[in-house]
Amino acid sequence: MAVKLDLKSYKSDVHNNWCPGCGDFGILNAIQMALFSLKIEPHRVAVFSGIGCSGKTPHYLNTYSFHTLHGRAVPTATGAKIANKDLTVLAVGGDGDGYGIGSGYFVNAGRRNLDFTYIVFNNGVYGLTKGQASPTLAKGIKTRHLPEATLLEGLNPIALAIGAGYTFIARGYALDVRYLSNLIAQAISHKGSAFMDVLQTCPTYNDLYTKEWFDHGSEGQSRIYKLEDTGYDPIVHDANDPQEVIDKKLEAVRRSYEWGEQIPVGVYYKIDRPTYEDELGRRRPSLATKPITEIDLNDRDIEPLCNALR
Repeated sequence: MAVKLDLKSYKSDVHNNWCPGCGDFGILNAIQMALFSLKIEPHRVAVFSGIGCSGKTPHYLNTYSFHTLHGRAVPTATGAKIANKDLTVLAVGGDGDGYGIGSGYFVNAGRRNLDFTYIVFNNGVYGLTKGQASPTLAKGIKTRHLPEATLLEGLNPIALAIGAGYTFIARGYALDVRYLSNLIAQAISHKGSAFMDVLQTCPTYNDLYTKEWFDHGSEGQSRIYKLEDTGYDPIVHDANDPQEVIDKKLEAVRRSYEWGEQIPVGVYYKIDRPTYEDELGRRRPSLATKPITEIDLNDRDIEPLCNALR
């Protein structure tokens, strides 16, 4: 039976208890708007989260959802996508969750090029555990809840994603919801590993990177600018041309280090590559025609496998 979708179709009835003014609200709204714009039925979407304030995101979405362990959103989402390739799979988590304890999974997900979308809420702190420095907070920075300035170098997630092999890489800003929803829709539509780093304000624990800071630089203008407004082209037009691939990656990395008075948002890099599912289907033709969830495994003879392992 056909179901008429509207924006409310993607909203759950769970009470939202994020702090007032949190950038997570903008990201949540952008995800809902993106799913609605693509007209993806809620029962065909699965959202996986880690631990932290962002980990609550699936609670507020009327989709299939799974709240996993700290740093484990990506491998759990990977298993779901392999089990049912017809699902639209999203993994969401914070910068501590994804770039700290989950960093190994983050890198290997890019290498795998699974067809899913990973959205990281990047606010520079561990919000749920009272404001410790996350991996993206630069060395020498001190927010109000840190006893002293950070000792570790800050991690550049865009550059790391490029090195890991993600085939769609973008950055958004949580308080520009309409533009962010468009980026998320592009990420979901991309066939391959799509990664999005979203700059997110945390008014409770990060008193440095506030809405006012992002919106007003030293000359009174917004620090945020859109890559496409500068004529930037993120697309690798010939994936078989190694020099073009290298050039696009180098320029994306260069732009990713812009911070301070100029912070670029938008799509940094995009390339069409065979997905993990494509490669798996070539080796196991039965998996190319239907999801594992629809394959009857009960009549499989595993004795030859057992004998081989003896």
